[in-house]
Amino acid sequence: MIVIAGMVGLGKTTLAEIISKEMGIPAYFESVKDNKILPLFYTATPEETEKNRYPFLLQLEFLRTRMKGLKEAAKQGNAVMDRSVYEDPYFAEKIFEEGRLSELELQIYLSLFKEMMEEVPGTPSKKPDVLIYLKASWPTVYAHLMKRGRDFEMGEASMKHLQFLHAGYDDWLKNSYHESPVIVLDYDQGGILEDSKKKEDLMAQLREISAK
Repeated sequence: MIVIAGMVGLGKTTLAEIISKEMGIPAYFESVKDNKILPLFYTATPEETEKNRYPFLLQLEFLRTRMKGLKEAAKQGNAVMDRSVYEDPYFAEKIFEEGRLSELELQIYLSLFKEMMEEVPGTPSKKPDVLIYLKASWPTVYAHLMKRGRDFEMGEASMKHLQFLHAGYDDWLKNSYHESPVIVLDYDQGGILEDSKKKEDLMAQLREISAK
């Protein structure tokens, strides 16, 4: 099981597709187009957000869809996922720091996450064999977001939120993720598509891990 983590816009989906093709394993992707709450999270007015609690609903929806994908991927034995469910509590805690989740909502979410991630004897483990972390400075992330050009990410408030998420991402990896070995790819030096040597080195590492 291979999972990919890192800021939005850096190319996790593209990397998952490359790994899937190179290693001959199925890929599972984060559902964005079908997520009706995600655009509202970025574009709703403060009044609409307060009334409808879009941040809380978004966290629950992401948890539901990622757990669904994780269960399907775990059944395969070998798979790659373009987002790690282990990042979800980080998102929730950062949104709480912004004042967009209440303390009660955060507690409910974290309790639900803990229950859903608990291992059940006789079922496939949820833990990945390796996590690939796409590391990048904010200017690099910003350039990727501009190139991608999703309308709901382009607003000033949206960019402020994404920059706030970025500020603590490396600390999350260092201090909160302990489930598997980690491969860090520095995207300030170019992504997989721009650096064939980086791609070759990554695939060699992944094949070495899968052979163990």
